[in-house]
Amino acid sequence: MANHILLNNIEHKDLRVINRFSAEYGDNVGSTLIFPTEFEDVQKEYPIFFQINPTTGSYQSVALFGLKQNENLFLADDGSWNANYIPAVMARGPFLIGFQKDPNNPNQKEPVIHVDIDSKKLSKTEGAPLFLEYGGVSPYLEKITTVLKGIYDGMSVSTNMFQVFSSLNLIEPVSLEIELDNAEQYRLHGNYTISRERLRSLNRDELFLLNQSGFLEAAYLVLASLNNMQRLTNMKNQLLKHN
Repeated sequence: MANHILLNNIEHKDLRVINRFSAEYGDNVGSTLIFPTEFEDVQKEYPIFFQINPTTGSYQSVALFGLKQNENLFLADDGSWNANYIPAVMARGPFLIGFQKDPNNPNQKEPVIHVDIDSKKLSKTEGAPLFLEYGGVSPYLEKITTVLKGIYDGMSVSTNMFQVFSSLNLIEPVSLEIELDNAEQYRLHGNYTISRERLRSLNRDELFLLNQSGFLEAAYLVLASLNNMQRLTNMKNQLLKHN
């Protein structure tokens, strides 16, 4: 279970992060949460689907990494990630954004970085340092800060996007059936995507609304990303050949 605490350059001055990916570190997941702010990068590598959050009942976007729950086909044996873009939720490592009261304005909360102090990716002997020798922020932590800001911004954009998509009836369920070279079959349920037919049939006012909201491109990126299902299938076939 995660144990998140506020990150600071005094208590954690010697803390380092092992910047590798493997099942050992919990990276063997079949999908991850993504945000519209990263759709352009994600759609070049992964299929994008929508799923219903079981806690909130709201739609959320995910990138698919494998054909079953704990399968990440992008994990390489050397600890690298076999794609040109790593989704923000995976790239952030053991960090997340928390909030604390602004000392100059008690009615406002400011975002701060928290770290899962029990994460296996943390070390004091190997990995990328979080702070410089005299307390400054390291390039690695600067990168993580940018990633976390992208997640924070992406959450509100995601909410707005699904409001627009839902109002235009653009979301439809999709069932995926995949057969591998060895005749092994997979059926993936609980996924949603953009309806091509509905998107094509939008009238002028609806299309204007979708474009003005900034989510017309997002809709097309989601549809374009579905071509990556073939990439996942090919990767799975290659894995089976080598096992």
